Amino acid sequence: MRISAEWLKDRPTQKILRVLDRAGHQALVVGGCVRNTLLAVPVSDIDIATSARPETVIELTKSEGMKAIPTGLEHGTVTVVADKVPFEITTFRRDVETDGRRAVVAFTDALHEDARRRDFTMNAIYADADGLVVDPLGGLPDLTARRVRFIEDAYLRIREDFLRSLRFFRFHAQYGDPDAGLDTEALAAIAANLEGLGTLPGERVGAEMRKLLTAADPAPALAAMEATGALHKILPGATTTFIAPLVHLEGQATRTPDFIRRLVALGGEDPAERLRLSRAEEKARRALLQVIEDGAKPAEIAWRCDAETAWSAVLVQQAISGLPVPDGISGAIDTGAGADFPISARDLMPELSGLAIGEALAKMERAWIDSDFALTHRELLGLLGNEG
Repeated sequence: MRISAEWLKDRPTQKILRVLDRAGHQALVVGGCVRNTLLAVPVSDIDIATSARPETVIELTKSEGMKAIPTGLEHGTVTVVADKVPFEITTFRRDVETDGRRAVVAFTDALHEDARRRDFTMNAIYADADGLVVDPLGGLPDLTARRVRFIEDAYLRIREDFLRSLRFFRFHAQYGDPDAGLDTEALAAIAANLEGLGTLPGERVGAEMRKLLTAADPAPALAAMEATGALHKILPGATTTFIAPLVHLEGQATRTPDFIRRLVALGGEDPAERLRLSRAEEKARRALLQVIEDGAKPAEIAWRCDAETAWSAVLVQQAISGLPVPDGISGAIDTGAGADFPISARDLMPELSGLAIGEALAKMERAWIDSDFALTHRELLGLLGNEG
């Protein structure tokens, strides 16, 4: 089997693979770029695995005018920039020692050993410069079936890196067959290693949850995650009850997946700290929770915040209530988002001053919103007897 893709044919990719190959070293693209190409989904990063040692990679690529950055020499990784395109090149390696978060590795010349230290069978598929697929562990059948399966012993793979438990659910949401269910051996191994999730940095947990929650339909994976206890381990108090209804409503309303919207529907204790949300993410989360609590109409939310916040509030509320999206919501949100309050403080001077201006503006703003933003400048001033 061969793969054919523009990213593989591109000069920078070929330049690196060929320079290593000409020097007598194996050089193969691996992981996501191969997996995604075989699944016909977009490729974002190109990783290269090689039998060449890191210092050899640096020497060979520099001799061809490329920039080599020793980003992770102890793990065998060199970042090489070819024609302004960065590539991570990692020497074949095997694990010597692991503690669930970090690994001590030794370099190897054996591709099979390099493949065995990876997480899932679908991620241990390689291809050479000509696109010839190399599948040392037989991962192709799993990939074709969209079956996310740990390499060999799931329990041991998780003990090597506890983040793999979260990656399993995320990969199922992104690449798994939703009708086939999740691998039972993997689920049992995850349930048996829950304590390891508590050792992971919040940044790594948050990064996986962002990817999981923005998958097209994370509901089956999240339900399995909840059943194993993994969800409550990283986010106590969370519930998947409203996720499937929310995903259904998003589809009906043609809204794209949104991390904050789905996180609010998921709930849980202190997600800002546990998932290391950015300031912008936490601000958006709190704003969405507040407008839902206030019970404001979608048009008003769109005016006060933005259209996307209004849509999120509607979708979360309807998912919780179990009701469809009401007719006319789209138009109401568009109206609110495009509305421009026609009164300013200057319009009330000099007749009013100080606190009286604020009180008058609030009264007129409320009337304007309640009129579906229809009251004009003159009509609003008339409410205070200040026409003219």
